[in-house]
Amino acid sequence: MSKEQRNTIEYLVCIIGAFANRFSLTNAKAYQYLRKYKGLDFLTKHYKVEHTLSIEDAIEDIAIICNRHGGTLVL
Repeated sequence: MSKEQRNTIEYLVCIIGAFANRFSLTNAKAYQYLRKYKGLDFLTKHYKVEHTLSIEDAIEDIAIICNRHGGTLVL
């Protein structure tokens, strides 16, 4: 596994945990939600930009993406 892959995974784990805390979900439920509504796809695709933003900004971005794909959680 490359360093970039490892960094991406660590980032995703961090964001999933922060998202779970923000919306009072378990980590497992947050993961399922983000996967179902394309939040993880977005973070993976745009990792190089997203990881330079604050965690709060990243959570806001993925909440918007998830809402556009049918998710119902609102900031």
